Parts: sequence; C-alpha cells; structure tokens
Amino acid sequence: MTPSSVSTSRIPGWIILMGALTAIAPLSIDMYLPAFPAIAADLSALGRVELTLAAFFIGVALGQLFYGPVSDRFGRKPPLYFGLALFALASTGATLAQSIEALVLWRFLQGLGGCAGMVIARAVVRDRCEPQEAAKAFSLLMLVMGLAPILAPLLGSFLLKAASWRALFAVLATFSALCLFAIWKTLQESHDSKNAEPLHLGRVLRNYAGLLQHRPFMAYTLASGLAFSGMFAYIAGSPFVLMQLHGLTPQQYGWMFGANAFGLIAASQINMILLRRHDMTTLLQAGLIIAASAGVFLLTLTILQMLTLPLLLVGLFVFTSSMGLIAPNGGAAALADQGEKAGTASALMGALQFSLATLTGASMSLWHDGSMLPLVAVMAFCGVVSSLLPRLLLKKPATVAA
Repeated sequence: MTPSSVSTSRIPGWIILMGALTAIAPLSIDMYLPAFPAIAADLSALGRVELTLAAFFIGVALGQLFYGPVSDRFGRKPPLYFGLALFALASTGATLAQSIEALVLWRFLQGLGGCAGMVIARAVVRDRCEPQEAAKAFSLLMLVMGLAPILAPLLGSFLLKAASWRALFAVLATFSALCLFAIWKTLQESHDSKNAEPLHLGRVLRNYAGLLQHRPFMAYTLASGLAFSGMFAYIAGSPFVLMQLHGLTPQQYGWMFGANAFGLIAASQINMILLRRHDMTTLLQAGLIIAASAGVFLLTLTILQMLTLPLLLVGLFVFTSSMGLIAPNGGAAALADQGEKAGTASALMGALQFSLATLTGASMSLWHDGSMLPLVAVMAFCGVVSSLLPRLLLKKPATVAA
C-alpha cells in the first residue's frame, strides 16, 4: 500500500477505527473496576475478584506475541477477525458466568482476544505511513483512544445503576462486534503477505531475538515503556493517595482523572503541530525529560515533606501529559526500521512495555507502606531511567528520516 499522509484538519476514518481497536483493552479494564464489590457479592468471591484483572493482563501479554507474527504472515485483517471474535465470545461468556472461576477464565480469553487490536493497530499505522507521518498518526490515535479512560468509568457507573455488572460485559461484546463489522466493511488490507516468509516457530523466535538485539528498537521501546510504567503507577496508586490520604471524594477523583487524561490528549495534539518542524526523536526526548522532571519534583517535595495537594496534582498532570509526546513518538521511532516485520515488532514492543508496567504495579504493592512515597518514587525512577535509556543504548541520538 502507498504510504499515507496524515492531515491535522480531520481524522481519517481508518484512524478512528484503529483508535477504537486500541481502546478495547482500556475499556475492558476501566469500565468494570467500579463493579468489583458487586461482582464479589454476586459470585461470593470476596478478595478474589482481583484475579479476573490479573487473568486479563496475562492474556494480553501472551496474546500480543502471537498476533504479531501471524499478521506479518497472513495480513492484518485475518488475525483481527479471530481476535475480535474471541473477545466477543469471551465477553458473552463473562456476562453469563456463574462463578468466579468461570469469570477468571473468560477474562483471560478476553485479554487473549482483545490484544489483537492493540498489536495490529500499530502495525497498520506503520504499514500506511512513513515514520514521521506515523508519529502524527499515533498522535491522532491517542485523541480517539484517549477518551476511553475518561468515559469508561462514567459508563461503568451508569450501567451499574441502571442494570448490573453483567451489562458491562454485554456492552463490551457489542462494541467488539461493531468493530468486527467495521473492519470487514471498511478496512483495506495494509500488508502484502504474498512474499511473506512461512510461519515457523524457529523463525519467529529468531525474529524476536533479532529485535532484542536491535539497539534503536530496544532504546525507544524501553524508554517509552518505562515512561508508561510510571503512568501505570499513577493509575494504580493515585486512588489510595488522593482519596484516602488527601480525602478526595470519588467524584472529585473522577474529575482529576479526567483532567489528566485531557492533558494527555491535548499534548498529543500539540505533538502533531510540533512534528511539522521537529524530528520525532527530538520530541520524544523532550517528553522523557518532562516526565523525569515531574517525577523528581514530586519525590523531592515528598522527602522534604513539602508536597501539598495542589503541588501533587500539578506534578501528576505534567507527568501524565508528557505521555502525549512520549507514546506517539516512541512508538513511531521503535517501528521505523521494521517494515515487513511491523507486526512482530509491534507485538514485542507491546509485550515488553506491558511486562514493565506489570512489574511496576507489583513493586508498588510490595512496597505499600501507607504513604505516598512508593507512588512518587516509582514515578521518579521510571521517568529518570526512561530519559537516560536512549542516550545509553544509542551511541548517538538516532534520527529517523521522514
């Protein structure tokens, strides 16, 4: 397919569809979090509902490694059909689950199917756009998918009041079915698989091993992945810090969460404008420095016992907003040299970044001491190390030609 140019004046239909596919995973998480107490009561699963979230994460991490090589071999659309059909089936199963064990299984299958959209959406962008244009496309993608963390908790709360927790999974099944129909009806295949190499396990493993040794890919993947881990720490730790330590109500916390998501979306659109004059790796490094500065700012004031609620909110807003520069430019830079292996590269990138975020969440749980120190320390660590990685792994800043 001939590379596409991305306009800032309107969002192409295929970008909207890719954004919807990428939003499946955050919708599957954020929308059902308010339903934990209801699920625990209905299924007599007090203290075990969290297993459904862990099962979903495991499914996402494993599934990504499968869909990437398959999409490089057979094209982008066939694995999307399979993944979305599996997600719709699993969502229907979760709607009908009568035990926590059954719900855990269906959530695992949800993750296994839903992650197809995450992997293949990135690969489609790389197929259709040159690297600098891909950074713009990823910025537009964030505008579409960035609405998910804002709207999902509100939709989840509304459905819990109007129906029950089972309605949440029915909505997810319907949403995935609509995406499946839109792909069949409107999406053009973006990858020519006629001359693709046969799909053999040994070759797949060698491709993954080659990517692990590809310094620019690893530099940009790990840098953006660590920054994302810092934001994951904020998502996991901010409810306790803001509502229990600082006394915010759930409604106030929701407004704060939405404001930070809006900052991320706004920054991603500013990134599109800046890409007209600046290289994506330059903007990536700027975003990493901003994230590191915000993390160090929060950690320093915490150690000095000078961190007030307004200053905490400012630091969280700046850190979260920096992802609007980091995510689109980091993704585009990591995939820039991959070409025909964009699916495999996208899969490994997602798996590595997701694993880093999972380790971050686990470290915060183990370190939990009733203070805000674990949250700000993890954010500062992720921010600082992510800003140093491109300089450490690349002898000189790698600039990708448009």
